[in-house]
Amino acid sequence: MEVGLVKRIDIDNEMQQSYLDYAMSVIVSRALPDARDGLKPVHRRILYAMHAMGIRPDSDFKKSARIVGEVLGKFHPHGDMAVYDAMARMAQVFSMRYPLVAGQGNFGSMDGDPPAAMRYTEARLTPLSMEMMSDIEKETVSFVENFDGSMEEPTVIPAGFPNLLVNGATGIAVGMSTSIPPHNMSEVCDALIYMLENWSSMDSISLDDIMKFIKGPDFPTGGIILHGGKGQDLAAAYASGRGKIKLQARAHIEEMSRGRSRIIVTELPYQTNKANLIERIADLARTSHLEGLADLRDESDRQGLRIVLELTKNADPQKLLQELYKRTPMQYTFSVIMLALVDDEPRLLGLKQALRVYLEHRIEIIRKRSEYDLARAREREHILAGLRIAIQNLDEVIQMIRSSKDAAQAKNRLMKNLKLSDIQATAILDMPLRRLSSLERKKIENEYKKVVATINKLEGLLRSPKKMRSLIAEEVTQIRTTYGDRRRTQIVETGSGKGKRKVLTAGDLAPAKETWVVIRRDGLISRSPTARLPRLASRKAPGLVLGASVRDTLYLFNKEGQAVALPVHTVPECDKPEDGSAVAGISPFTPDDEVVAGLALSPEWVGRENRGCFLLLCTQQGMVKKADLEILPGPSSRAFQAIRVAENDRLGWVCLTCGGDDVCIVNSAGMAIRFSESEVRPTGLAAAGVMGIRMGDTDCVVGFGVVRPKRELFLISEDGQAKRSALSQFPSQGRYGKGVLAWKSAESIQLIGAAIGTPGDRLVVHRARGASRSLRFSDAPRKARTASGKPILDLKEGNRLVLLTMVLPRPDMEVKSEPKKSNAAKKKK
Repeated sequence: MEVGLVKRIDIDNEMQQSYLDYAMSVIVSRALPDARDGLKPVHRRILYAMHAMGIRPDSDFKKSARIVGEVLGKFHPHGDMAVYDAMARMAQVFSMRYPLVAGQGNFGSMDGDPPAAMRYTEARLTPLSMEMMSDIEKETVSFVENFDGSMEEPTVIPAGFPNLLVNGATGIAVGMSTSIPPHNMSEVCDALIYMLENWSSMDSISLDDIMKFIKGPDFPTGGIILHGGKGQDLAAAYASGRGKIKLQARAHIEEMSRGRSRIIVTELPYQTNKANLIERIADLARTSHLEGLADLRDESDRQGLRIVLELTKNADPQKLLQELYKRTPMQYTFSVIMLALVDDEPRLLGLKQALRVYLEHRIEIIRKRSEYDLARAREREHILAGLRIAIQNLDEVIQMIRSSKDAAQAKNRLMKNLKLSDIQATAILDMPLRRLSSLERKKIENEYKKVVATINKLEGLLRSPKKMRSLIAEEVTQIRTTYGDRRRTQIVETGSGKGKRKVLTAGDLAPAKETWVVIRRDGLISRSPTARLPRLASRKAPGLVLGASVRDTLYLFNKEGQAVALPVHTVPECDKPEDGSAVAGISPFTPDDEVVAGLALSPEWVGRENRGCFLLLCTQQGMVKKADLEILPGPSSRAFQAIRVAENDRLGWVCLTCGGDDVCIVNSAGMAIRFSESEVRPTGLAAAGVMGIRMGDTDCVVGFGVVRPKRELFLISEDGQAKRSALSQFPSQGRYGKGVLAWKSAESIQLIGAAIGTPGDRLVVHRARGASRSLRFSDAPRKARTASGKPILDLKEGNRLVLLTMVLPRPDMEVKSEPKKSNAAKKKK
């Protein structure tokens, strides 16, 4: 029964319908990302607004308040903090695997600190976000009216890369939630290319085939993924779209003085609050639930995360680390819920389905983009065809225009006499007179041919789905090449049953792979991701290049004779040495310490199982020191004295011997002495050495090494002359003699370096000015001991060589250098 405007309704039905409307609004318009571009509406509106404002990677940063106001006023009628928090998260490197916004200012931290007020921070789009927005102006996506109908906004963006899987997503809707972990760009792109290449047999592509490329999630904060069995945890999550994975912090144990140890945490699980973690550890220590903790410090800086837990003398570091994993967020379970919108409906996606939805989206984008380009090309071809007709009938066209009383009559005459359209006739009338020159007419002909070729190409592309997929594969490959990087999160199979390990440290997880440790002369240290030799010739060439295994212990020595020991796996892995970290940041050395020598020892070399192996050190003034290898300390937080060096002297060389080797010392005057290492007795670490060669007051040692079969002595002077001589030409004699003549040259020329190696070994020579140069032993001619060298380097007047360093591979390490570019490739570049 109705009374006026009052209606009787069933309250149960009304509440049910209203709640469903609200729930769907939250699901579709707020909490869940679209499976095509991986964005929620607020993120999409932020990126579109910044793109429309012209805040590109090559433009200046703009105030965040200005961007938030633009988004609120045009697209997103909600609270300003909702927009600002979403934008800030897209700029956080610890939240986004590949940030879409470049922030300037305080955008928060892993300690849970909120971003600064929007009036203080600035932002702009990143180059990767431009890939998301590419081709949006070519009618590739549909637009809808904004909240007040004054303008339009996109319902989805083209998404040049698979943002849903690459950056992941989290959200809580009504009755459902999503938690999609981020993945590695290179791995996801490889999987997409594989699916495109096997599109015709898509149904036969299994999850195992895809997981050959996508190993698992790759979180921005690194960490370790633990799973038992044969990868069933990840496989089950990727198959059904729902599962759980166990994340663990990356930590390693270091020795301290007086038998104490400390635990260093360098990576935390994704979304772990560092400040809360430290507070939790402190509370456990105060309540005696965590015994053996002496000190707790946060030493994190711009170089990376570093939490230090110093233990008491009687504490067991393995047991304490196990308690930390058990009682703190250093280990927790991450829920995988791959829920996203497909056709505006929430759908739980497996890994293969998520990839396929993205590829279908890209196919649609490429089709619409090609149709748009084809339409523009046909329009241009139509105009150019009219201009060609006008040029071919130039005199007649001029006569018709001159004899017409106005432009309208001229247009009608052109259309009637030359069978032209209205657009073509208008273009002819608008054509400036300079285009009638022969050169301009030729340009019109060339442009017409290019446009016709473009039309044929686009028509062929639209007719062939295979060509469209090939084009997508090319674009994905370009994205991978430009933005792809290495994994940050390590995936470890823990096993099950008795073979399952309770505690895993970073040392246990380090792969047994070969690498190169590079130490630049400006104090930056890094290790290469592969066994391929890094670039040696440049203006910032490395001072030391040491072959190592990731599981080795690295010993570094400064010029004062002090040394530090650190695990190789703690050295930052970088594609470029200039991206490395300061030696002082990862070791007990100070920023003023200059690293002059180093070597990497495998666990089999360190310890009492190798009696008879020695460390031999030599200074520039000819002091030689011998120490038993077994007294070397393991990785520690403190430096130790390897040799006592005089004030006017400095350490120069460190090498390993087997107890019965001969050694050779070369000085700058061209004299060399060879003697048995047995003439140098072993001493403790804090002791000085004994004199190995007698020299003049102005002479210094330029080379020191161990004599081994099939090795030669390489010598090079400051003016670029070099030679190599057989070591058999150098007689063995007693220690502390003047030696024998190794180089015959003018008195004004001095040697700057000497090294012992094989013809294939690599060297780096450093100029006083200009780029350094990479050499091989074989680049120098083989000559007699008393002969002079031969010029192998062209030096400009006033320039000279100042230093020679040798690339020191491991004894069983194969040196792989970068392949040389062909002349054709160089010309193309």
